[in-house]
Amino acid sequence: MAKPMAEGPDIVVAALSARALAAAARRAGRRPASVDLFADLDTRQLAEPCIRLDSDTMRLDSAALRDALARPDLRGLPLVYGAGFEDDPALLARLAEDRPLLGNRPKVVARVKDPFRFAATLARLGIPHPPVAAAWDGSPGEHLRKRIGGSGGAHITPAKAGDTGPGWYIQRRIAGHALSVLFLADGDRAVIVGLSRQWTAPTTASPFRYGGAAGPWRCPERWGRILPAMIGRLVAAFELVGLNSADVLVTGSDFHLLEINPRPGATLDVFDRPPMPPLLGLHLDACGGRLPDRLPALPGSRAAAVLYADAPTRIEAGRRWPAWTADRPAAPAVIGRGEPVCTVFGDGPSATAARHHAERRQRELAALAAMEMQR
Repeated sequence: MAKPMAEGPDIVVAALSARALAAAARRAGRRPASVDLFADLDTRQLAEPCIRLDSDTMRLDSAALRDALARPDLRGLPLVYGAGFEDDPALLARLAEDRPLLGNRPKVVARVKDPFRFAATLARLGIPHPPVAAAWDGSPGEHLRKRIGGSGGAHITPAKAGDTGPGWYIQRRIAGHALSVLFLADGDRAVIVGLSRQWTAPTTASPFRYGGAAGPWRCPERWGRILPAMIGRLVAAFELVGLNSADVLVTGSDFHLLEINPRPGATLDVFDRPPMPPLLGLHLDACGGRLPDRLPALPGSRAAAVLYADAPTRIEAGRRWPAWTADRPAAPAVIGRGEPVCTVFGDGPSATAARHHAERRQRELAALAAMEMQR
């Protein structure tokens, strides 16, 4: 746990869950305030103030967020944003009116998260990408319905004929395993931080819900030339800056780019560790046009997996959490069925071994929670 801050905040981190950003800020020597939907115990230990926004929809409320940032101790402080802003670039633009925005500009986020403009740009660049449409007409093959600017995968469902509506789009489903490429960008060039394997934690209602990530993933030699070239073209085309990630589906020697997440994301937990320099510091440098010449190789692999509640789970005051957990709910609380309980870390010599380690720990925690509910 980070030591208490002796002075007031010098930066604000905001996201659906801001704990990873707050931890990255502390590792980079910054004094973060945080705004998110949870205000978990460990976020409170990392950020001061730590502000929780109420939400019934697991989405950021723009009015409540603006009110939180209007506090006298946060007014004008630089803002680093994470997941939760991709569906509302106009909100980012409003926030940038009275404070520095340390990340991609709102108009860049709007271009990247518009599925039709994004697909058109990829076609021009010659980068494989699943076809998209405003509605599915029942044509052959599997298709998915996705929310524009959605994150976390819970919004993705199989498409049905006639599926359409404002804020949604259809994408053809492509087979393959999920890979995420974390990279730094200065608007023209890119440096890859690392690759991670991702997986889902499916339910009947949310078959593509995000489950976790493990990395670094040691990619085949042939990808050592293809991926940097592809990322470089994307950065130049969209003028990306700072930390971003690209989600890719890989099948044999073929790949399809699904999307770009134009902000720091979940794999901060995987890659932000020694001997890697503090990633938030690299993010701020890259936003200012400065990229490292090269980055060190990380020893071993780490996994960060989301533990979801299989049944309503009660969190009592005084509960002791293992050191290999994060995003620890403040007690007393009841976590609803299907909601995230916490993040579980695992380590190993490879991404696969690290994932298995995290999954064993998930089962251990789930068993303990079931025993507590029976008392």
